[in-house]
Amino acid sequence: MNVQFENSLEFAKSLDRQDELAEYRSRFFFPVIKGKSQIYFTGNSLGLQPVATESYIEQELNDWKEFGVEGHFHAKNPWYSYHELLRDASAELVGAKPSEVVIMNSLTTNLHLLMVSFYRPTKQRYKIICEYGAFPSDNYALQSQAQFHGFDADDAIVIVKPKVGTHVIAHEDVLKAIEENKDSLALVMMGGVNYYNGQVFNMSEITEAAHNVGAIAGFDLAHATGNIKMSLHDWNVDFAVWCSYKYLNAGPGSVAGAFVHEKHLCNKDLPRFAGWWGNDPATRFQMADKFEPVAAADAWQLSNAPVLSMAALKASLDIFTTAGLEKLTIKSKLLTSYLEYVLKNVSDEIQIITPVERGCQLSVIIPRDGKRIHEYLTDNGVITDWREPDVLRLAPVPLYNSFEDVFKLGNVMKEAFAVTA
Repeated sequence: MNVQFENSLEFAKSLDRQDELAEYRSRFFFPVIKGKSQIYFTGNSLGLQPVATESYIEQELNDWKEFGVEGHFHAKNPWYSYHELLRDASAELVGAKPSEVVIMNSLTTNLHLLMVSFYRPTKQRYKIICEYGAFPSDNYALQSQAQFHGFDADDAIVIVKPKVGTHVIAHEDVLKAIEENKDSLALVMMGGVNYYNGQVFNMSEITEAAHNVGAIAGFDLAHATGNIKMSLHDWNVDFAVWCSYKYLNAGPGSVAGAFVHEKHLCNKDLPRFAGWWGNDPATRFQMADKFEPVAAADAWQLSNAPVLSMAALKASLDIFTTAGLEKLTIKSKLLTSYLEYVLKNVSDEIQIITPVERGCQLSVIIPRDGKRIHEYLTDNGVITDWREPDVLRLAPVPLYNSFEDVFKLGNVMKEAFAVTA
């Protein structure tokens, strides 16, 4: 959709009138602070609450009240198999087969659990490639896994950095790092979308390059799932993990997700930390002494499903299913492009560091008084995200942000620059 943008309220409203997803905005609660509804651009940190979430959770609370333990089989949505209700929609969002996806635990817990299976270093092959500026939790997980296996983390972890004077990691530099470490490389573990600068990595080619040198490829999709289209199965990715409280709108600290490619699902010799919920459900209640993994990503489950948290996720996934990822992606590109246009009309001082390979996040550097500008936005009804030392992150989420939101952000930001001049 080629559009000649204009920086005006009427133009923004005209785009909203043409937006076939515009009605989804009414399905979310926007924060109201000091009696004023906020303009919200931090769905990349915590998504808004769907209006339906309360009723989804109440359903499970009422069934718990009515059935007690029998709710595992007699609730409207039986708890015993509740995680299966999330499987198809989650698989659709990451481009996987349903058997390759499981909703469980939290993101970093899932990362550790899958690295038990897929980071199996030897004296010769022990290195891990990751990107510069990865989320700290990923760094800590990789460092501690290397140390757990007896390696010096500084030696084991290879960090691919942007070229001097740039903020984006060149794709060829990732491929070069894989080739340069091909004899000692065990794992490539990167973010699908970098949380700091919003860069989308070419997961397909990175996976192929890793496999070509005998390494495993895994990704943290915290900032990718619900944001960009993916094809994990077709890309032959070995494993991936994600959270559900950002673009998936499942609430703070909500249950996370994991992907394991089907080529690994029947390998009973693959090491893993086992729990009874990962046991084949056909024999689970026989309470056998020996673990019998089900031939699905479900085998990496440890304990009973956290139903109340999953109910919140289901409320959001049902919205994604009706809206359609294809339409959301189209709107996301247009909405983010409009944000880029508006920002460039605010001030020449704004430097957008997010490349064209992106989802709906734009990260900008404001060299002069950036923190004060962020505080002015917050004080005047625009919620954005500040990252030290000088980056403002903005995420126009296609499910609930409007083009008018973007225009209004630009106006408040112009005021902020005038006040701090």
